[in-house]
Amino acid sequence: MEDKRLAATARLLEVMDTLREKCPWDREQTFESLRNCTIEETYELVDAITDGNMDGIKEELGDLLLHVVFYSKLGDEAGAFDYAAVADGVCDKLIYRHPHVYGEIHADTPAEVKANWEALKLRKKNRKSGTLGGVPRSLPAMVKAYRIGEKAAASGFDWQKREDVWDKVREEIAEVEAEMRSGSHEATEAEFGDLFFALINACRLYGVDPESALEKTNKKFIRRFNSMEERAAAGGRMLHDMTLDEMEELWQAAKKEE
Repeated sequence: MEDKRLAATARLLEVMDTLREKCPWDREQTFESLRNCTIEETYELVDAITDGNMDGIKEELGDLLLHVVFYSKLGDEAGAFDYAAVADGVCDKLIYRHPHVYGEIHADTPAEVKANWEALKLRKKNRKSGTLGGVPRSLPAMVKAYRIGEKAAASGFDWQKREDVWDKVREEIAEVEAEMRSGSHEATEAEFGDLFFALINACRLYGVDPESALEKTNKKFIRRFNSMEERAAAGGRMLHDMTLDEMEELWQAAKKEE
């Protein structure tokens, strides 16, 4: 098994060398030109995971692995780092952050492991920006909010009981409604942001991934809405020509299909 993995890795590195030398498109690529492609590939992997598509997951993992190898090749050409340095670096990091496996620290639960992980990250990097300095600026807002909540909680800044978060959610809903009545768009936007942040923290406290939960709802809505359009078309009509009551009837019929 080990020989097979090593051979596959060596083959990929060799293919990358060849493409960088002989392919006009690959020769032109830079860190900056690959950045958006990497983001796109990451989301394609997320789609495959959401769909439970194992063949898709395998394919998208390969695409992401190619990007890791490509960036490593660019780093090697710049004299900054190579693939071996990248791989050794992550191995060193994993060993350092798992003292309960490689050292004498005891961690019997996932929560203890996570708390140790965050503490070691902060100690190792000694970030001047503090606990929240490790949250990437380019993360999507929902994912960033979740990570901010996690890191703040790891420092002890969290609700004592998870049920207490609902008081904060209700408070933020009331503030949104108040600002909507005031007519201030800027203030209303700010309060909606606070409400979203509170709801995302509620998700965290109850072990729900908000990004995954919302995406499943998106897919469900698309499925039901498409069914509505199909039912309307079967009757020779279009949704925008129907009343809300008629559309609601189609919506309920679409729900019953599931």
